[in-house]
Amino acid sequence: MEKFRFSLTDTEKKSLKELVWRRIMERLDGRDSGVPEPPADVLREPYGVFVTLKRRDQLRGCIGHIVADRPLWDNVADMALAAAFEDPRFPPLTRAELEGLEVEITVLSPLAPCPDPERIEVGRHGLFLRRGMHSGLLLPQVPVEWGWDRLTFLRQTCRKAGLPETAWKDPETKIYWFEGVVF
Repeated sequence: MEKFRFSLTDTEKKSLKELVWRRIMERLDGRDSGVPEPPADVLREPYGVFVTLKRRDQLRGCIGHIVADRPLWDNVADMALAAAFEDPRFPPLTRAELEGLEVEITVLSPLAPCPDPERIEVGRHGLFLRRGMHSGLLLPQVPVEWGWDRLTFLRQTCRKAGLPETAWKDPETKIYWFEGVVF
């Protein structure tokens, strides 16, 4: 996999984070003024994205759209609301939880079949695994945060998919990898 060469300026990153906060605050206030126009052309380009919310270093919501079929700006706007209010692992975010809430955005490269699991690099690659009706995805930063090696990363992605930890070795299991720009 060739290195993902996507970049944003600090101003563009700040605009995306402000968009996340705007969407969350509007929902909490019971209003929706719609998604404003993006301030830069690069934000109109199609990219997959995940929006992760953490509160006091604990996961509070994380939802993404892995397919690059819509503008980054629109995907971030939608994933902000999904991470805050629709992550099935958590109740909807409340105003009381805003203190200490942190936003992390991960822009994804296109998914590609992983030619050899031995080539997976912890901290560089994210994984998407699929077998039958089961699928699971872990972002590139997850194994770093948990101190996992490559094998543990593969096993945990299987678990996320609801599969046995060794399912990645099964030829019926499709492994895809991607990279992400995290900020």
